[in-house]
This record gives sequence, structure tokens and C-alpha cells, in this order.
Amino acid sequence: MVLHATDQRPVRRVSAVTAAGAQSDEAFDPVVVEAPLSVMVNGEAVATTMRTPGHDEELAVGWLISETDLTARSDLMTVERMGAAVAGAADAAAVDTVCLSLIDTAVPPRPRAYLTSSSCGICSAEVIEATPAPRAPLQTQGWELTPQQAHQLVAAMRAEQKMFDLTGALHAAALVSPTKGLVVVREDVGRHNAVDKVIGSAFLADRYPLTDHLLVVSGRVSYEIVAKALRACVAGIVAVSGPTTLAVDLARAHGLVLLGFTRDDRLNVYAGGDCVAS
Repeated sequence: MVLHATDQRPVRRVSAVTAAGAQSDEAFDPVVVEAPLSVMVNGEAVATTMRTPGHDEELAVGWLISETDLTARSDLMTVERMGAAVAGAADAAAVDTVCLSLIDTAVPPRPRAYLTSSSCGICSAEVIEATPAPRAPLQTQGWELTPQQAHQLVAAMRAEQKMFDLTGALHAAALVSPTKGLVVVREDVGRHNAVDKVIGSAFLADRYPLTDHLLVVSGRVSYEIVAKALRACVAGIVAVSGPTTLAVDLARAHGLVLLGFTRDDRLNVYAGGDCVAS
């Protein structure tokens, strides 16, 4: 079945606004879809998150990686999506679900008793306290990033943000390989969802951990984004917007490169400056 990331909604478009008045007309506008996705692990519902439909399996796997100690594709036995969201479906209340099954030795995540909104991926103090050190090196010896490369990567990601061009309402994340360049770009109404999708994509492709890879993001960098990057062992984050204090402190504590405000002809280096060329 086809997933729909946008839907039409009526809108009154107002233009030519001046002190004397304005012009307006009635039309329909493409609006980004925000809908719930349930994640089940070993037959138990563990989380429900608000997301933009599309690449749901990647989203569920990326979320699972940030919540557990999974280290290899072989830890994940099956990934199955159920209840496809279709525009105009008779049962509008149906919740899409991704069912995951782990090997017997893998510890499943603790179920969350609340809905995760599209603006929040980490909503409890116990998750913050439990953020572990990376399980593999973030960078190999001699790994380096130049400001010019950072700007090129942001431009390359922006060129792939087709749904943002249509709606102006989605975040984006991209994964950059040290040898292949930009390998995947995902869009979602939630910043953390877009990150989960690109990390999940890499895990399903058996390309994990992500030492020497870069994560490029269109929005601000919060604690949760850095925590997800550390779980996946990426070398650094290049962001179009700025970070939070917790994000900077966590990145500095673990040697993660963190660049912010990578736009126009400038950027700020908040962490990992030794790996960023002048």
C-alpha cells in the first residue's frame, strides 16, 4: 500500500498585503501528515510516536537502537510493518504498527506509558541518566572535516528535501559515508524521527556502527540528537541550526564533532575542534 506524507487541506491564501488592504483566494494546500506509529518488540507494544508516514521500518529500528544495546544486524530477527496508512482509509483511527523480534539474548526496551510527540524523542530523566558511552570509536586516527565539506554536505541534503519544498514543514537528516559521500536522506515532521530513519537505514543495511560517518541535520541539535549519534558511533553532527547546552556538553564529553549554524558562509564549532580543519 502507498504511504502518503502529505494531504490536502483548505486554505485562504492572502497576498499583496499593504496598508490599504490585501488580496485573498480560496484554495487547497498540501499539508504534511502527522500520524501515530506504534512499535512492538517481541509481541509487546513498547512505544507510540507521532511521525510522518514513510520509511516506518527504518524509524522503528533506529528508535530501537537508541533504546537498547543492539550492536549487529543479526540481533534483529524480523521487521514487519502492519496497518498501512492510506489517505481516505475507512478506519481513520487505525494506528500503523511496526513489529520487531529480537534474538533470545537481546534485552528489549522498557515499554513507554506515554505518547512521544513529533517534537520530543527523550522525555524522561531516567533516559538522560542512562545515556552510555559510545560502544565503538567515533573517528579513526587522522579523520578530519573541513568547513568547506560541511557546507557542501548541507547543500547536498537540502537538494534532496523534496517534501520540504512542497510543504515547508519537515525536518531532514542525512547520513554521510567517509567513502561514498551522502548515502541516505530522510524527512519527517520530527527531528528525532528523521535521525532514527537514517540510522535505522544503516543498521538494516548492516552498516553499523557508524565510525567516521557524519550526521547532517536541518534543525536544532538537542540532547536527544547527540545521544542517538553517540549510540550509533557517528563521528560528528553538522547542523543548519544551533545546539542546546546539554547537547554541547554531551558532545564534548565524548569527543563528538558538533558544528552548528552551517549556513551562508559561516559555521560554529561547538565540540571536537581538533578534528575540524581551519
